[in-house]
Amino acid sequence: MKKILDVNAHLHTPYSFSAFTDVKQALDLASKEGVQVVGINDFYSLDGYREWSEACAERRLYPLFNVEFISLNAEDQAAGLRVNDPNNPGRTYLSGKGLAYPVILKGKEAELLAGARAESNAQVERMSVKLNDHLQAVKAGFTLNFRRIVQDLTRGSVRERHLAKALRLAVEAKFSRDTDRLACYERVFGGKPLSAPLSDQAAVENEIRSKLLKAGGAAFVPEDPTAFLPMETVCRIILAAGGIPTYPFLADDTKGAFTDFEGDLQRAANTLKKRGIASAEFITTRNSTAVLEQYSTYLQDEGFTVTFGSEHNTPALEPILLRTRDHAEGLSDKLREINYRGACVVAAHQAGLSSVEEGDALIRKSVGEPAC
Repeated sequence: MKKILDVNAHLHTPYSFSAFTDVKQALDLASKEGVQVVGINDFYSLDGYREWSEACAERRLYPLFNVEFISLNAEDQAAGLRVNDPNNPGRTYLSGKGLAYPVILKGKEAELLAGARAESNAQVERMSVKLNDHLQAVKAGFTLNFRRIVQDLTRGSVRERHLAKALRLAVEAKFSRDTDRLACYERVFGGKPLSAPLSDQAAVENEIRSKLLKAGGAAFVPEDPTAFLPMETVCRIILAAGGIPTYPFLADDTKGAFTDFEGDLQRAANTLKKRGIASAEFITTRNSTAVLEQYSTYLQDEGFTVTFGSEHNTPALEPILLRTRDHAEGLSDKLREINYRGACVVAAHQAGLSSVEEGDALIRKSVGEPAC
């Protein structure tokens, strides 16, 4: 019996925002944890592909080349249908799996991708202006330099999480004593104390983001709905880049609830097929094992390519070896097999091959695993 290889097909890197300091750290951790197939999956960016490919080759890991977008489906928005953004009807996250490397995207589609990233960056810049106004109003004793944030903390794509990180770093640079840092956060948070321990950098950044940058926060700036590309356009960009349009399922949340779109799995699958999407993915720590097995098995039986990932697009440095919400030790063998089969399909697609078996052989040869 062939060994099932472990896969993490959705990893963000510092080319968007990531828990990792660099690509090498991500892939060193993957190697250490025995994850042999790894997919880069940054927002609006293909810039990390070369570094990802070279670093994977050095470690005998198999690279998958992916990308992520936020799109808008006008039909779902008009119907008030929550898709895979639980707070914004019609707003739909989409990934592209198995894009061509070297990159082939050019022309109108390349311009659309660049425009989407530019608008995303501009949204965060508007937020930084509002954040600086707030810092001055509460007499924080410092402001943030957006250009320096882009230069020092990003690889070209800037997210609101970069603002949260920059604010934490600014507080630490300005004040040396914990009591002064806590007092600063309390001023900045409008009189509310910092709940997270100062030593937990990820928790501090998450709290900054929650209290200042999200809806209701002093630096919140609503996103312009017209800035999101239509779902059909995003699929066109993914196809032009050689990829597979992929729908990221949220599935069950911690209360066992589903979005309007995903609650009826059969209807969701049929709708996705009608929209030309026959690939799905899950971020496994969001889900219970039972629901993840139910959803992924159904979708695979319906002809979908199914892959799993961890994202790592928050400050928290969590394991790369996948696990579910209720099983910290890892995925069940059933889920590992579904994930590896999906990765074989994506690998075959990347290489211009046509079968799961060819993808399997390609991966095993690359990572040094025997064919049987």
